Amino acid sequence: MVTGNSKVSKANGTLSLLLLLALLLFSLVPTEAQIGVTYGQSGDNLPSPQQVVNLYRSNGIRWMRIYYPDPATLQAIRNSGVTLLLDVPNDQIQNFAQNPSAAVQWVKQNVVPYAECISFLAVGNEVTQNIKQYVGPAMTNTLNALNSFGSLTSHIKVTTAIGMSELTNTYPPSNGQFADLPFMDPIVNFLKQNGSPLMLNVYPYFTYIDNKGTVSLDYALFTSPGTVVTDPNNGLHYQNIYDALVDSVYAALAKRDAPNNQGGPPNNSGRGPHTQVITSETGWPSAGGDHGLVRNAGGDSAASVSNAGTYYRNMISHAKVGTPLNPGPSLVFLFSAFDENKKLGDATEQHFGIFNTNGTPKYPGLNFNS
Repeated sequence: MVTGNSKVSKANGTLSLLLLLALLLFSLVPTEAQIGVTYGQSGDNLPSPQQVVNLYRSNGIRWMRIYYPDPATLQAIRNSGVTLLLDVPNDQIQNFAQNPSAAVQWVKQNVVPYAECISFLAVGNEVTQNIKQYVGPAMTNTLNALNSFGSLTSHIKVTTAIGMSELTNTYPPSNGQFADLPFMDPIVNFLKQNGSPLMLNVYPYFTYIDNKGTVSLDYALFTSPGTVVTDPNNGLHYQNIYDALVDSVYAALAKRDAPNNQGGPPNNSGRGPHTQVITSETGWPSAGGDHGLVRNAGGDSAASVSNAGTYYRNMISHAKVGTPLNPGPSLVFLFSAFDENKKLGDATEQHFGIFNTNGTPKYPGLNFNS
């Protein structure tokens, strides 16, 4: 990510405060691994937003993702030291694309008062086919709305979050390409022009359960003792499926002429990273039965407390390392803060929490400062 100019609107605080934030938060490639945790609220037994922010602070969690601008959460996060990835909800995207004033009003209400604690605006999260055409224009109108209040874009980057379903030909990783170019090309061009990262939701758990016999549990859990896949096109070695999935996105970006705009050094092979990819969601369920699809060799569900704890611990450690195509520390958002008992979909969707609702850790030994 690149730092923009330091002129800051009076409506958003002093020049010195926002310039300091820009320097501290947007020196990605990061100098150390940074771990965020997403905060969903689809539950009837969850702690209050203030309690959640206090929980993040007490555990050294410096980043939070929320999926809509919940006023209580935005108020609680002020002056907390926690920084936000804030979503523009999918149901706002068409209106933003067709009505620039709607984007301005939304930014005025939900961003301007809290600008000092927001670093990213994700315009949509894994959008459905019927609104794909509106995402690019909505991103542009969101950026213009930020600029209408001064240079908020000096420290708030506009992006969108995609899932791995937007990729095709992901094996080997260097073959990765986007499946829907009319959707992705405007997004990639926007990211290039504005020095913004691409947000990626990536779940080795789903890759594992959907590919029985070809993806091992060790490969999904970061526990393989050595190289599992060597990419024949570039000689890079992969010991876990997470790296392979993320690097397939870097390969897809390269095919759309998205060079590195983050200022990071090349790796030992001379290949530098491309437009930065930030993991906006990754996690492993502790229960739910694997959608009834596949069980491991022992007959147990892969969705278990043991496997989930292994995944989260190893993911936190791996954030220090980066991927073969983009080595070095990275920012990763773990999904999610709590089990959400009102979450729709398969049973596993309700069991991704890393904390119990009383604030105790579900998985002892997670070190968010590592």
